[in-house]
Amino acid sequence: MNTANSIRQREIYKNWHNYQSRCQILRSQLGFNQVPSSRPQTCIGCRHYHGQSYGQSRETRQRLICGFHPSGWNQEENCPDWQTEDP
Repeated sequence: MNTANSIRQREIYKNWHNYQSRCQILRSQLGFNQVPSSRPQTCIGCRHYHGQSYGQSRETRQRLICGFHPSGWNQEENCPDWQTEDP
């Protein structure tokens, strides 16, 4: 490859890379990099929240929310076992 082609290739790549960087900055400003919390709404701030998943593969994995309510508290009212987290 001659020098002129090599210089042009580098310039094209540099412009493409700058464009991709600007797009990534725009995505992060719009909030696309924020992951929603997997913690149930009623469990936010509770000291009994566990939230770990157990199992060997994604298909068989089970999530333990807390010791009192393994699948989480699903009623509309507040959980009767809710306690504030220690600071």
